[in-house]
Amino acid sequence: MTEESLIEYPCDFPIKIMGKSQQGFTQSMLTIVKTHAPDFDDTTLEVRTSKNGTYLSLTCTIQATSRAQLDTLYQALHAHPMVTMLL
Repeated sequence: MTEESLIEYPCDFPIKIMGKSQQGFTQSMLTIVKTHAPDFDDTTLEVRTSKNGTYLSLTCTIQATSRAQLDTLYQALHAHPMVTMLL
């Protein structure tokens, strides 16, 4: 039985990555994102700092090409020790 996707590929797909504000966080996340979405444009990265400056939120809108691509990207991000939450 094949699972139907509610997403039509290719499409713009935002991924929000949250973690503690620390040196190397943004660059590490960009490296993972670009591994799975090589055409991601760094200039479109949205960065927000929490009220107290403790956490960073990165929003990367990628050109998603398949469910498999999104699954492997989410798995790689989730496995990284700097990541606190993904949306």
